[in-house]
Amino acid sequence: MAKYKLIKRTNPLKKDAPPKWYATPNSESPLSGKAMTRAATANTTMAPIEMEASLELLAKFVPQQLQQGHTVKIPGLGTFRTTFKSDGVENINDFRANSMIKNARIVFTPSKELRESVLNGLTFEDGGVLENDISYASLADYRLAKSTPPEGGGGGEDRPEIE
Repeated sequence: MAKYKLIKRTNPLKKDAPPKWYATPNSESPLSGKAMTRAATANTTMAPIEMEASLELLAKFVPQQLQQGHTVKIPGLGTFRTTFKSDGVENINDFRANSMIKNARIVFTPSKELRESVLNGLTFEDGGVLENDISYASLADYRLAKSTPPEGGGGGEDRPEIE
């Protein structure tokens, strides 16, 4: 289950409107490389060290390909590509790539299979409330501390809609 934390924020487009409670992802610490490869290769004939070596090779290969202008498709995961913004010029002879191309970044687009396999099984779990730099372990703890009874509207588990 993916945990969320409720945080009160103002809408940047409506600064005069009162703040609202928004759910934000409450990410868990990632597994170490060794723990991840051990878990991923459990019940297979592949040794964790083989997977570690493969991932290291992939981590070296992807930047090389992106720097050469290639899109990198990783079967079952998705696609990496580079993108950037540019200043415009009226006269083509005035264009200077080194000073006019800006904000280069890497974009990852998950494959349809990855997206569906994650989102179809995704459920949400109360990960707490953050208010005024005070973190409450759950919505129930927040309500208890604030003497606020639950109102209609839930707060339980939900399944997302896939677009």
